[in-house]
Amino acid sequence: MTHPGSPKHSVAERSGRRKAGILAAISLAILALVAIVATGCGGGSDSASGSGSGGTLDVVGYSTPESVYEETLEPGFEATPEGKDVSFSNSFGASGDQSRAVVAGQPASVVHFSQAGDMERLVEEGGIVSKDWEAQPYDGIATDSVAVLVVRSGNPEGIESFDDLLSKDVDVITPNPFSSGSARWNVMAVYGSQLNSGSSEKQALDAVKTVLSKTIVQPGSARDALAAFTQGEGDVLISYENEAIKAEDEGEDVEYVIPPSTIRIETPIAVTKDAPPAAKAFLDYLWSDAGQELWAENGYRPVNPKLVNPKQFPTPKDLFEISQFGGWGKVNDEFFDEESGKVAAIEKELGVSTSG
Repeated sequence: MTHPGSPKHSVAERSGRRKAGILAAISLAILALVAIVATGCGGGSDSASGSGSGGTLDVVGYSTPESVYEETLEPGFEATPEGKDVSFSNSFGASGDQSRAVVAGQPASVVHFSQAGDMERLVEEGGIVSKDWEAQPYDGIATDSVAVLVVRSGNPEGIESFDDLLSKDVDVITPNPFSSGSARWNVMAVYGSQLNSGSSEKQALDAVKTVLSKTIVQPGSARDALAAFTQGEGDVLISYENEAIKAEDEGEDVEYVIPPSTIRIETPIAVTKDAPPAAKAFLDYLWSDAGQELWAENGYRPVNPKLVNPKQFPTPKDLFEISQFGGWGKVNDEFFDEESGKVAAIEKELGVSTSG
């Protein structure tokens, strides 16, 4: 149950559901029809009508929403008239790795990444995604979240804020920011919380270095970091709010704290230029009230403000955004460039890989 006004939260257990099955044997006539439909499926401009037409959608995404897509969102869409005869082929993993895989040729109809830099890679390298992807509903953002602190049940270390990671003798887990978009949000959450409390840029960067020096393992993705924590490693995990909710729902012996100063996480989504019309119809479904409510049931903050339940998703006292630092284009260059980034320099000093 959610506790209003408290920084610690739990959500009632919800059972997921798997997709009911696969299409059975199909006749030659239907095969011919599918071939005709596929021939007529053009690029992004043809999909603007948002009508479905069957076929397979290749969904490529960052690691954490895999089960939500497979157990909830995709079956929900398939039950609509637009989703009739649509099937899905999914690939989920660390956001940066997934983005690079699409550039390298991995099939993709719908791409959902953890931060905008991974989407921009598809714009700049091969024009796989339209340069005006942000002109979509909600600026092309599928869901919101916030960076939180996941702790052991009872919060034995008394962790309440990012400041506590600096002052307390704790072992931290966060993913590697050179494969994981989640980790980049985490780093900027620490950095921004310090700036907003009056620290200088140097002091804020020193705080990032302190947290990373206390990080005992940096897995490749947010999902892998959560697995490491639930298997007993570390005292505190920096993570997405939705990942913390998922862990609680699955009965893990954890709870989470929303720091009073933390960052709003926005995850971008788009269709690729060669995607079939059903891809746009699927995006429309994800942004519909029905789709956004399914996201909320799985711990993701809806981008439609009318659907945000403040009891389930309380607003932190100091909720800041990546735009405070110039947006992801500037942040990725300044902090996460593998050769010259400020965080890359810290990681190299700590002996951590910065190879994407």
